[in-house]
Amino acid sequence: MAKLYIVPTPIGNLDDITLRAVNVLREVDFILAEDTRTTSFLLKHLGIEQKLRSHHKFNEHATVEMVAGAIAAGRNAALVSDAGTPGISDPGFLLVRTCVEAGIEVETLPGATALIPALVQSGFPCDRFCFEGFLPQKKGRMKQLQALAGEERTMIFYESPYRVVRCLEQFAEVFGEDRRVSVSREITKKFEQTVRGTVAEVLGHFRTTEPKGEFVIVVAGKPKVRRVREDGEE
Repeated sequence: MAKLYIVPTPIGNLDDITLRAVNVLREVDFILAEDTRTTSFLLKHLGIEQKLRSHHKFNEHATVEMVAGAIAAGRNAALVSDAGTPGISDPGFLLVRTCVEAGIEVETLPGATALIPALVQSGFPCDRFCFEGFLPQKKGRMKQLQALAGEERTMIFYESPYRVVRCLEQFAEVFGEDRRVSVSREITKKFEQTVRGTVAEVLGHFRTTEPKGEFVIVVAGKPKVRRVREDGEE
């Protein structure tokens, strides 16, 4: 029975592709790519014959039924994004939902994603966290942040280099200048870097050092308030 494979691709270092992912990309009947030019480069590097179809946020509503129909007819398909795991701040959800509703098997391979390395190397608690992805660029941005003001779990955000300073300024306003943050850029790439400190300290760094690359911002959760009973016990 044919199925849809969700295949993570490297977020920078091409060596991060898994052997299983290579085998799946080599064996499926066609590959759905967010940008066929980017995926063509990866396939060429892996020595895989190109069998690409375009599938991105601008055409996915028009193509999901056709793709699901092709899989139902017996053709195996793989979905990739430009980098990382499809569906995580990238196209993928709509196609997966369509296949699930149609009774088509979906198999997701483990692999690269920027949020987990950034979280683990932040030094903040990893046992419970919330992933917020990209904040709205304009409308609803501050409302979403204010809704997180009392969040006690570690929070993870994706951000454009053009909005990093603005984002940290808003964090200072909502979470406070003393809240701890860890800002990672260019994860797995040559110029990978992580800057840690209070919001005020990290904001000062990026006000004097131009932000470049892809960013993941990890914010410590709101410190829990210890309640002391009248008898002195916590």
